[in-house]
Amino acid sequence: MSVFTSSDIEIAARAADQFTRLYYHTYDSDSRSDDIPNFYRSTSTVTWNGTGYQGSEGVKSMMERMPPTKHEVQSYDCHPIPGNQPPSLMITVSGTVTHGKGPAGNPASTPRSSLEGQPRVFSQTFMLVPDPTAPPAKPGEVAKYYVGADAMRFVG
Repeated sequence: MSVFTSSDIEIAARAADQFTRLYYHTYDSDSRSDDIPNFYRSTSTVTWNGTGYQGSEGVKSMMERMPPTKHEVQSYDCHPIPGNQPPSLMITVSGTVTHGKGPAGNPASTPRSSLEGQPRVFSQTFMLVPDPTAPPAKPGEVAKYYVGADAMRFVG
């Protein structure tokens, strides 16, 4: 059984903070169709609100069909998963996302359930896997990760 030290947990928390900030900043950028797939590998699996996608190419395809977004992360949590060193990380993120121009930019006739419309509450869980192609992290440094699995759901 693997036991994590307070240093391991602190490094995992820093990795989660860095990942969360970078991921959603990139997701909301104009270049997301080119940049978000870099977080994934060909073996990565993604489930976006019940629809499955495979690998970085599947993510690119999904991004190209999606209207612009604005995420507001309200909370996240990170758990190191024993078995590897550095450990894989399970990150759960909660927040709101607005697709398209948001309520002010859409006609009054836009249905509340429309993807382009009101901010929607979401929950997203990532399994970050250490990148075997990256150089080993130095003591106290955050390891390099990629998204091995990603599941996003609208909550409300």
